[in-house]
Amino acid sequence: MPGRSTDPLLEPFTLKHLRLRNRVVSTSHEPAYSEDGLPKQRYAMYHAEKAKGGLALTMIGGSAVVAPDSPPAFGNLQLYKDEIVPWLGRLADSVHEHGAYVMCQITHLGRRTSNFSGDWLPVVAPSPLRERAHRAFPKQAEDWDIRRIVSAYAEAAQRCQAGGMDGIEIEAYGHLFDGFLSPATNLRDDEWGGSLENRLRFPSLVIRAVREAVGPDFVIGLRLAVTDELPGGLTVEDGLEATRQLVSEGVDFLSVIRGHIDTDEGLARVIPPMGTPSAPHLEFAGEVRRALQIPVMHAARIADVATARHAVREGLVDLVGMTRAQMADPHLVAKVAAGQEDRIRPCVGAGYCLDAIYQASDTKCIHNPATGRELHLPHTVSRSDGPTKRIVVVGAGPAGLEAARVLGERGHAVTVLEAADVPGGQLRLASRAPARRDLIGIIDWRIAECERLGVKIHYNTYADEQLVLAHDPEVTIVATGGIPDTSFPGSGSALVVDGWDVLGGGTSPAGDVLFYDDNGGHAGLDVARALIEAGANLEYVTPERMFGPDIGGINYPLYAKAFATSGTPITLMHSLHSVERRADGRLTAVLHSEHADHHVERVVDHVVVEQGTRPNDELYHGLVPGSVNLGEVDQRALLDLRPQTVRHNTEGTYQLFRIGDAVNSRNVHAAVYDAFRLCLVI
Repeated sequence: MPGRSTDPLLEPFTLKHLRLRNRVVSTSHEPAYSEDGLPKQRYAMYHAEKAKGGLALTMIGGSAVVAPDSPPAFGNLQLYKDEIVPWLGRLADSVHEHGAYVMCQITHLGRRTSNFSGDWLPVVAPSPLRERAHRAFPKQAEDWDIRRIVSAYAEAAQRCQAGGMDGIEIEAYGHLFDGFLSPATNLRDDEWGGSLENRLRFPSLVIRAVREAVGPDFVIGLRLAVTDELPGGLTVEDGLEATRQLVSEGVDFLSVIRGHIDTDEGLARVIPPMGTPSAPHLEFAGEVRRALQIPVMHAARIADVATARHAVREGLVDLVGMTRAQMADPHLVAKVAAGQEDRIRPCVGAGYCLDAIYQASDTKCIHNPATGRELHLPHTVSRSDGPTKRIVVVGAGPAGLEAARVLGERGHAVTVLEAADVPGGQLRLASRAPARRDLIGIIDWRIAECERLGVKIHYNTYADEQLVLAHDPEVTIVATGGIPDTSFPGSGSALVVDGWDVLGGGTSPAGDVLFYDDNGGHAGLDVARALIEAGANLEYVTPERMFGPDIGGINYPLYAKAFATSGTPITLMHSLHSVERRADGRLTAVLHSEHADHHVERVVDHVVVEQGTRPNDELYHGLVPGSVNLGEVDQRALLDLRPQTVRHNTEGTYQLFRIGDAVNSRNVHAAVYDAFRLCLVI
């Protein structure tokens, strides 16, 4: 057919009676955008944006729960409520309007939730084994529990069908369904445990009940850990045999999982973060597809179009899940179809989206501030209908480059002044850590976009007031970032080394090293890991009650492994008070415990400190007197996405703003969010 695409990603696919327009799926995940357990407007717009962006199928309700004794663990939809049906209907309509299909994942969380939330009903599981990740001690399910829960699955499926969903997917990894299937989590010796036949009894009943409830035409999928890779757990052979039997009960497609998620280490293998190989389970998914001859989809660190295209072209999957990739760029498929792959905002695998959920927040892409904020922020920047303005941006880190990109899209004449010979700021430093090298994609994409938009970037250019004013700006945006904060209550700050020097290669402390981390995020643990790998005899000290409190489950194992394999001692709940030089040239570090109200000493060769940054704001303050707004930001206007109109200085010649770490020590997401919403209306 003339004009037909030869791109395997863009080929249609028939799933039962559904004619999917291409092979790209956003697989089931929970962004925690629900309100009262319902998918209201925010939830709907998040999925509608991806439909508008061209994907074939979006799947909602990453673990939408079917019963009250499966209380939400991370914002889950509550399918046991009748009032969810009209909200599902509105969401389905918004997705269908843009030519995509939508399905809902359903589950009973089993032990993967808390006894102390929701209605405080006892958590149930096949056997009373504690789940470490959610800290639940479950009750062993009784026969009446099993009957009740099977019915709950069927009723939840009916609500999805009544709400206009095009199908459902039953979640079966780490939850109740597969808890019965795996001998590692099912220790029963009754009719529900023991042999594979007995362990299949509950899952089979669920699928039969669901199929009977929704009829023969409604699509039913299964997202299953074909092997859980637990000691004494579900083997590949038993997993394949179990899947065959479950498919025969009425399953139309399989979403393949390999592994377990009850520990941080297991979760990080199932949902791999940056620093791990691309698509580590893809070949396994292909083996399952060949063995079972059923439509297969799979998603696990398939972050780029080339890998997704390979997966489909080689017959490893029928449908490819690019879930996190579409959080970064919901218009990914449309850009592929338009021949604009080079303009796709890359998923860098930072795991910020998932870590936020596991820390009781909601999904955010590390460098797309519009994701999850579709109610207020657009994913496409429109051109300004006002006059072109001369704008100077100082600093080519993530904040400065995002400002330049957005202002370029708005049609303004933008000049960026960068002191270094390369862009990236602190983010380039962070990407020096091998496991976080993909972070540089945040910078590379913005540089490419700025080049396309005609933004002028001057490197090796230290901007002072005179240089900025020489460009006669109408708007000046200071994005000069921060400088390491090495202060502490006592004396000796001049004797310590900051984390930047370690990551940047300026120094390589050897011997006995005390590393003090009062940051609690990647910045500190990247430094600790670098010191360990360099062979330092390290002691890690933090005032926190755990190390890395700002690092979520899928990234935590990277650092935990480094500490465990090196035997690095960890000293918690101690602050660095002072550092003194000894007569022998070594250092005495004095630590203070607030809880015991005492001081302890360590004698070391080096002290390295990471505790965030202080604003590099000298230029900003120098420019304030000549600005019309004296640097003031109308925060109400900022939040309402209205132009800044503050006027305090009649003799001022430019508006002045500062963003990112030039304001205070925060993170990449805060930096790009600052820039995006400020510049979107200039």
